[in-house]
Amino acid sequence: MAEAIVTAGKRSPSFGKANLAPLDNPQQTGIVSRTVIADQQALRLGDVIRNVSGVALTQQRGGVAETFSARGYSIGVAGNISGIYKDGILVNTAGFPEAGTLESIEVMKGSTALLYGNSSAGLLINMVTRKPRFDWGGEVSANAGSFGLFKPVVDLYGPISKDLAFRVVGSYETSNSYRDVVHTNRKYINPSLLYKIGKKTTVRLQGDFLDANFTPDAGIGILNLNMDAVIPDSRSRYINTNWAYYHSKTSGGSVIVNHQFADNWNLNFIAGGQIVNIDSYGAGLPNNIDGSGNWARALSRTRTWEANSTVQADLTGKFATGKISHQVLIGASYFTDKTRSDVFRLTSSNGKIGTAYDTINILNMGSRVQRMDIPNALDTGKTVAPIMNTGYYVQDLITITPHLKLLAGIRWSYLRTKAPATTNYTKNSVTYGVSAYNNAFSPKGAIIYEPTENMSLYVGFANSFTVNTGTDIYNNPLKPSFINDYEFGWKNYFFDKKVAANFSVYRIRNSNLAQMAVTLADGTPNTNTAIKELTGQTTSDGFDVDISGSLSKNVYFIAGYGLNNARYTHSPGGKGTAVEGEKLNNNPQSTINSTVFYTFTEGVLHGLKLGASAFYTGKRWGGNQNTVGQTPAYNRQIQLPGFWTADLSAGYTYRKLSLQVKLSNITNTLAYLGHDRYSINPIAPRALIATAAFHF
Repeated sequence: MAEAIVTAGKRSPSFGKANLAPLDNPQQTGIVSRTVIADQQALRLGDVIRNVSGVALTQQRGGVAETFSARGYSIGVAGNISGIYKDGILVNTAGFPEAGTLESIEVMKGSTALLYGNSSAGLLINMVTRKPRFDWGGEVSANAGSFGLFKPVVDLYGPISKDLAFRVVGSYETSNSYRDVVHTNRKYINPSLLYKIGKKTTVRLQGDFLDANFTPDAGIGILNLNMDAVIPDSRSRYINTNWAYYHSKTSGGSVIVNHQFADNWNLNFIAGGQIVNIDSYGAGLPNNIDGSGNWARALSRTRTWEANSTVQADLTGKFATGKISHQVLIGASYFTDKTRSDVFRLTSSNGKIGTAYDTINILNMGSRVQRMDIPNALDTGKTVAPIMNTGYYVQDLITITPHLKLLAGIRWSYLRTKAPATTNYTKNSVTYGVSAYNNAFSPKGAIIYEPTENMSLYVGFANSFTVNTGTDIYNNPLKPSFINDYEFGWKNYFFDKKVAANFSVYRIRNSNLAQMAVTLADGTPNTNTAIKELTGQTTSDGFDVDISGSLSKNVYFIAGYGLNNARYTHSPGGKGTAVEGEKLNNNPQSTINSTVFYTFTEGVLHGLKLGASAFYTGKRWGGNQNTVGQTPAYNRQIQLPGFWTADLSAGYTYRKLSLQVKLSNITNTLAYLGHDRYSINPIAPRALIATAAFHF
């Protein structure tokens, strides 16, 4: 049976570190395998992640990156807070990571602070790359489809010697878009080596290189930026400058060493890093479009550089104290991230200095003449900001009886944000910001009851934290906010473990949310948004349910449902604070995912594969959160309706050749993803994609 997606299934995510059996893990997880990625002909991370219940693609930032939400919390782009990992190493995913060539994608829902420190309370995603093998083989394939898509992929692996194996995965992609003007060009390569040192030690080296060129696309715009804003009825209208560009280069590498000391003790060591260069130019954010559709475009020239590095070591082992057995994890991690952002002065050909460019009408793009010249951009300064994150953690799964187990663990994290240094080339000066130091304990505990070998019930608690900016009313750096996660879950296998199902219900509460302070230390009203206090509260309640598996070698299926209610549950009520009861943005009320594939293995239809998938993203709020006494006073949230999409797939395999065809969004549903108050991106229309592959 080809593994489909397993949330209470046959293995836990590899970046769970402790190597717990799925029924012993008091946390909901999801694994989308290579089989599903290939059958659904997925190209982007968002295409894959929708197979996990309760997880949704909620934003496409400027058309060059993705943001995902689960359980009331989001993960996104910035390297040190993205919540997206590759082979256990935190990465920056600007420019879209290569998803179609992955071995699998793993998701852990809920708090993962014990293992990863400053992380989202909603989810973490780990992209698992393909590994070297000691047998010869590979695949050459090509995707082609609507809007000029063409993407060849090469995957080669084999032994170099009896102890050394290699793998090289590479792809090239070029395409236009259902969006006017938008074009994509990408090159990717992932080489790796696997070296066996004796019988107990392996060393894996790999590189990861992506060169991506995009047309930045902030969507179709909205009018007036308020609750009653009109979203222009267009799927294709492009409103950036025709010459806008976004170029990102990502280079990364890692070494993973695994050593087995004895039958029950194992050491895993990871070291890796990434350098990301982003160079972009075009119109800035469309946040000032009036009610008639007029937009006075201002230009934005950006160039950023980021270097991050990760070192972590995990020791896992098993031992007994009398009749009680222990499965322990002892680990440490160290993460650094350094960013540089350049500042530019723009000068037009007529000598005019400034970012003002032209005025267009987004409802009638032909009504005004658009400028086509590209003003000169002079680099006038830079800001460099380094951070560091260190953590030490221990966890123990205690088996009291075969049916009753306890899990307990704690992590201590130390985070340092060095004072950012801003250099002004014109004035030949350097100014420094304020350094910040934070530390936090992140405990985790659970009671696990396994009445049978195929069933697990658990109740658990985990704590995570988020670092805050600004100062308190006494001018001290603001302390972190601590978030408590309570969860009850059920996991079960059926039909000789051919089907896996799970259910979880949760409450996640941030009882010390940072908000603008109502008054200063002397009791006078506060008007400075950077002066805050830990007086707010948010609560996220919900549940997830999944069922997946394969009752025969011919068919596999995936189904899931998630329900979430994330809102402000307490606010001091002073000017600038949150509006109590308001829903949190970018969190769908519900999600549904369903997929089934059937392969014929007998008769004249032998080799034929048919599949269907349907996905639902519920209604949600975009825009900006409202605050008490805000100016202007209109409602700044934008409600986006829920929507369904459905895909149909067919494929045929003859010996080493295969051909697949997919018709996506068969109903041509028009719906939107929203980002803040400016980027309203219509989803892709009905499209056709075909994949031809030769396996050897």
